[in-house]
Amino acid sequence: MSTVNLRRSARAVVVDEDDKVLLLRLAIPDPTGTIAVWITPGGGVEDGETPLAALRRELREEVGLALDVDPPQVWRQEIVAAGFAPSHDGVVNDYFLVRTASFTPRGAMSDEELAAEHVIGWRWWSLSEIREHRGPELFSPRDLATPLAALIGDGVPTQPVALGL
Repeated sequence: MSTVNLRRSARAVVVDEDDKVLLLRLAIPDPTGTIAVWITPGGGVEDGETPLAALRRELREEVGLALDVDPPQVWRQEIVAAGFAPSHDGVVNDYFLVRTASFTPRGAMSDEELAAEHVIGWRWWSLSEIREHRGPELFSPRDLATPLAALIGDGVPTQPVALGL
């Protein structure tokens, strides 16, 4: 019996006082060219690290945000498919809601370190801008607008919502 090797990540749905969400722009090399994807801040959970510890570390590194309290988990995404994480069979992303005042992201990582992780920019997006966006850039998750609208409209779910690709 073989086991599936999934990359575990902790991600933050950072929402400001105007209900705008902070997304990072990734430029992912692909044989057909570069694929641009807008993602929430966050990253891999290291061995011996809890998802919340990883989230705290990643937010400090990528955007310079320090958490005072443990944010609630709101979404969970599990994708078993080759190509989503090098040397893994897929990913598990645990998403946590972080409410904060709007700020200009500047983490501990240099621009070169961010670029090495394919991060090439950031932007605060309104829900309507996400709904109306017509590529070529993608969002992760692809249908970000639907769970984001529910999160903003209904608040924190009683159980993490399962997300698709």
